Amino acid sequence: MDQAYLFNTGKDYKSYNYLGSRPYSHPDGDKGYLFRVWAPNAKAVSVVGDFNDWNPEAYYMYKIGDSGIWEAYISGAKQWDRYKYHVYGADGSEVNKVDPYARHCETRPADASILYDPNDYEWHDEAFTSKRVHACAPRPISIYEVHLGSWKRHEDGNFMNYREIAKDLAKYCKKMGYTHVELMPILEHPLDDSWGYQVICYYAVTSRFGTPADFKYFVDHLHKNGISIILDWVPAHFPKNSEGLVHFDGSACYEYKDPRIGEHKEWGTFVFDYSKAEVQSFLISNAVFWIEEFHLDGIRMDAVSSMLYRDYGRTEYIPNIYGGTDNLEAIDFIRNLNSIMSENYPYVMMIAEESTAWPKVSHPVSDGGLGFTHKWNMGWMHDTLDYFQTDSYAREWHHDQFCFSMMYAFSENFILSLSHDEVVHGKKSLIDKMPGDTWRKFANLRLMFMYMMAHPGAKLNFMGSEFGQFIEWRFYEQLEWFMLQYESHKLLQDYVADLNHFYIKHAQFWQDDHSWGGFEWVDASDVKNNVFVFKRKGVANQEDIYVALNMVPVPLENYNIGVTESGRYKILMNTDDMKYGGSGYPDGSDSKGTFKAVEEGWNGKPYHISVNLPPLGGIYFQKVKTTSSAKSTKTSAKTSSAKSTKTSGKTASAKSTKSSPKTSSPKTAKTVKTKKKQ
Repeated sequence: MDQAYLFNTGKDYKSYNYLGSRPYSHPDGDKGYLFRVWAPNAKAVSVVGDFNDWNPEAYYMYKIGDSGIWEAYISGAKQWDRYKYHVYGADGSEVNKVDPYARHCETRPADASILYDPNDYEWHDEAFTSKRVHACAPRPISIYEVHLGSWKRHEDGNFMNYREIAKDLAKYCKKMGYTHVELMPILEHPLDDSWGYQVICYYAVTSRFGTPADFKYFVDHLHKNGISIILDWVPAHFPKNSEGLVHFDGSACYEYKDPRIGEHKEWGTFVFDYSKAEVQSFLISNAVFWIEEFHLDGIRMDAVSSMLYRDYGRTEYIPNIYGGTDNLEAIDFIRNLNSIMSENYPYVMMIAEESTAWPKVSHPVSDGGLGFTHKWNMGWMHDTLDYFQTDSYAREWHHDQFCFSMMYAFSENFILSLSHDEVVHGKKSLIDKMPGDTWRKFANLRLMFMYMMAHPGAKLNFMGSEFGQFIEWRFYEQLEWFMLQYESHKLLQDYVADLNHFYIKHAQFWQDDHSWGGFEWVDASDVKNNVFVFKRKGVANQEDIYVALNMVPVPLENYNIGVTESGRYKILMNTDDMKYGGSGYPDGSDSKGTFKAVEEGWNGKPYHISVNLPPLGGIYFQKVKTTSSAKSTKTSAKTSSAKSTKTSGKTASAKSTKSSPKTSSPKTAKTVKTKKKQ
């Protein structure tokens, strides 16, 4: 079928194979490059570049029927030649424009497109890609959000190459237990200050860190180390730079014509006109491009809320045809894109950064949803940070706020996000948000991370938070890695690594993240002591992992916690362990490091244990498996695994279930006996 026709009707999902520039061998043996560009209202278009001394009259393009697409072949044009399109606009303007489909660009402040042969790399990640599972399959997801320009730099302050970063980042993620890396936008952009969110070349990976082949190596290397990669993608708006998409053919080509819907004045950007079929082809093809050409594993769609509402950030707007505020064509675009991804690339995570109460964001389109596989849980983020920023003496008045996220935890397929947006613009770094002196700040952060890891939903943390960088994130310099020479920061990093690996190894924390079948409150009502207790459920009761969080800087001795079964229980992880910088407060366990369950009801459970809860500390604990219960567990796990294998889009968790939990209980002196809490 005619690809120009598909593009014009919004059905060309690989338009990058037709538009743009590419090597071409003429039938007579001549070699050069073929150029195609969509500029429907332009009076004329020519190609200028190194191959013609940038002469706009040297190579005029011809229009392909009424498609709005212009074409030209230039003999002798070769890879690395710089070029642009000289557009004679409908408004009488003459502007040199970058190629919207350029595969490579100059590094800012220069802005020319660069001829580039996309057949530039031999992949070696088949062992990884062949094992990718459905995007919604149960699995551990611990995402490390990274800004490549400021994660690490050379000693002289210059950027590292994609290949250099790949080796360091893969090694670091494996050590720290991160399963995914989310890259802040790496599409070519002119302004470092935009962090990549103001894109001018959607099909070019930024040349700040190397070539497209270098980035393919980056992906390949992380994949070979078992790490998935998510791209932060910006289809909501684009900047007003004259060389970019704005008024591309002298008219509102890619953007809405009316600024009441086509402009975000707060951001200084224009909005894509989603009602145009060609714009849909351009954007859908771009998402497919990053999956097909660069083997990426997920796309995080930025600023979805701004796309859904016509009045987003506006005092004056144009209602839709029904008089409402919903942007119907943007909604159709989102559903169309997500349907295409789900059908053709079911392993790709499609993540929405959406901060409103829009329903069914991560539900299938067939169910009336938007079709994303995941949604950032902005509500959880706001409530959690607000709670932990509150001084401990006042937390009892915020008790319900802490619990509120479980009222809607299963309404969407959530990712708990503590992103870059929370550590900039005067908001303070995560460690500096925490109240109290230095010890309390670290204790609070360890406690918050323990809570986050046990809460239903995938996890995302921004770089630098894992070792407690005190200053806010600065895009123009690398992280303060030198802080790791100080013990408190190094121990925090060790703690986060252990916590991530604990999360990965214990399927209770992720095998059922989407229903009450995987979570149960044990006690959410102890307002007086500021304690929360819940459990993440295993295949059998004896596999349940209990979570107890003490939100005040006072130890609570002989604190009773209701448990389901008799037997002995053991702490698996303790935020107050001295090896993490904690106080090492005695936990009250017996000589075997265990707690015997007493046959006396507590919090609706038939048994309870008594434990010393550490100050500003949390613990994970579990029933000690006996020989008989271990056999029972294995049998249950095999049964569960067999059932799970038969279910489409599910992954077996039997291996994680069979693994004996490792312990990291602090080796401290036992506390003296006191009266039990009544």
